[in-house]
Amino acid sequence: MDIFFKTVQLLLSLSILVILHEFGHFFFAKLFKTRVEKFYLFFNPWFSLFKYKKGETEYGLGWLPLGGYVKISGMIDESMDKEVMKLPAQPWEFRAKPAWQRLLIMVGGVVVNFVTALVIFWLVLYTWGQAYLDADSAKYGFHYAEVAHEIGLHDGDKVTHVDTFKIKTVQDIAKHILLEDTKDLTIVRNDSTIKIPLPVDFGQRIMASGVKSFADFQIPTVIDSVVLKRGAAEAGIMKGDSVIAVNGKPAIYFHQFVNEIVSNAGKDVSVELVRNDALMTVDVKVSKKGKIGVGNKQPSFIKVKQFEYGFWEAAPAGIKKGFNILIDYIKQLKLIFTKEGVKQLGGFGTMGNLFPATWNWYVFWSNTALISLILAFMNILPIPALDGGHVLFLLYEMITGRKPSDKFLEYAQIGGMIFLFGLLLYANGNDIFKAFFSK
Repeated sequence: MDIFFKTVQLLLSLSILVILHEFGHFFFAKLFKTRVEKFYLFFNPWFSLFKYKKGETEYGLGWLPLGGYVKISGMIDESMDKEVMKLPAQPWEFRAKPAWQRLLIMVGGVVVNFVTALVIFWLVLYTWGQAYLDADSAKYGFHYAEVAHEIGLHDGDKVTHVDTFKIKTVQDIAKHILLEDTKDLTIVRNDSTIKIPLPVDFGQRIMASGVKSFADFQIPTVIDSVVLKRGAAEAGIMKGDSVIAVNGKPAIYFHQFVNEIVSNAGKDVSVELVRNDALMTVDVKVSKKGKIGVGNKQPSFIKVKQFEYGFWEAAPAGIKKGFNILIDYIKQLKLIFTKEGVKQLGGFGTMGNLFPATWNWYVFWSNTALISLILAFMNILPIPALDGGHVLFLLYEMITGRKPSDKFLEYAQIGGMIFLFGLLLYANGNDIFKAFFSK
């Protein structure tokens, strides 16, 4: 059921964005009286699931959910319609239009995706506001992944600065290490403030470790709920109990408790706890999935910073958020050209995992805005077969006054399609490998 909800959300998100992207091309083509032969959501090799024709354009739904397209008359695109290109150019064809009009037709999709992302961020901030857990409120500091312990960080340390940047959220730590040329961390340990230097390759080591959470709030283990007929309930554990150890190992903090329970999946464990100032020890049966059926109390000391926006006030905030996310995404591209970074490339599985297993409109629209930004940026890259490839050749024509030959454009289109298809196979192959062979 989890996969179903993630898949539905991903397909709906991509469908909205693909239609809007292709509409951007369609709009400018129609504006300049260029004939659009087809407008499709998804690709339709051999047959279409649905189609109808209105005027000169065939609108349809393909069966291969890898995007969509508009077929513009007189343009060398993925259809590779070579026979038409051998005929003299007609006034309604793309190739007969001035270079500046062809340029606007090609960037139309990217512009619409970019504007769509900013509008969604605007409306998301207006509807839900913006909230984050304030890192300054970490009363017991943070706990860290093993890769952090290797450079001298201890559970309970509180990172306050990454170089000179003061962190707001715990997620800022790993983000700045990965995206910036970070030299050191400033931490508070007990009553002392110290600096920990970072190895040059530390970002690569974080990626190689495969950790999903580099750091998180350290919170006490205080039972808030107990599931009936599960190990904890049968052992007599009650709401309000404070756990201090599991099998003699410290479990004062919840991450310690979870680690010990998970590592003893399918076994009985001895849990030491405090109830009404009295120390107790109970034997608990752990399920094969590493659970005993308890929920931890959410601490009151962690402060949630909440920002609300009026309708017009949310507009500049949404634009700023969109630009900041785009800048961070561009910075991430440098990681692709590293040994560990290329392993992180993902396809539709990775995109699907952005969405939760239950329907959440806030997450859906936030992710849709993010994907819209990514589509806009990726499409404008100067790679043949992408919009950016066409733009590159058009700019060359506008600067030099010489148009690349149709034969050159055909070969460039084929080369670009082969490259993109290979990249698609690699990215989705990474997803499959991780799903079956990663721990």
